[in-house]
Amino acid sequence: MVQHAPHRRTAVYTGSFDPITLGHLDVIERASRIFDAIVVGVGINPEKQPIFSLAERVQLVRESVAGLPNVRVELFSGLSVAFVREQGAHVLLRGVRSLTDIDAEFTMTLANRKLDPAVETVFLMADAQYSHISSSLLKQITPLADDDALLKFVPPPVVAPLRRTLSGPA
Repeated sequence: MVQHAPHRRTAVYTGSFDPITLGHLDVIERASRIFDAIVVGVGINPEKQPIFSLAERVQLVRESVAGLPNVRVELFSGLSVAFVREQGAHVLLRGVRSLTDIDAEFTMTLANRKLDPAVETVFLMADAQYSHISSSLLKQITPLADDDALLKFVPPPVVAPLRRTLSGPA
């Protein structure tokens, strides 16, 4: 019987994380049990108007994943597949919430495969309790919701910064 040396399986989860939500955190936590290491790549989506700066988003993700020893957070620019390769990985992790997400992710996966056939995309479905959470929803409810209500959508480190950013002057 041939024994192979174990090798480290790293997955890279990219997104704008503006802000990180409980849905994102659920995908990261579940992936951290499947893969040896997870790199969360916080990037810029030119099609979106961000709530938080890139530095703030990186910090909020780091605080939110602090309890997961095999997860690290990096900022990136450019193509996700290039970032995956820079991390020495071959797996691009994507979370999907709905059929609309699947349609968009399918197109992106085909493009990524053309850009770098060695990078495989792995999808994790969002838990049903988080499938409705989006940046747009957070923008709508933050001025009206109390902190306990916001904790149903975002990790604790995000509540105060979200409130400061979206609630406006008191």
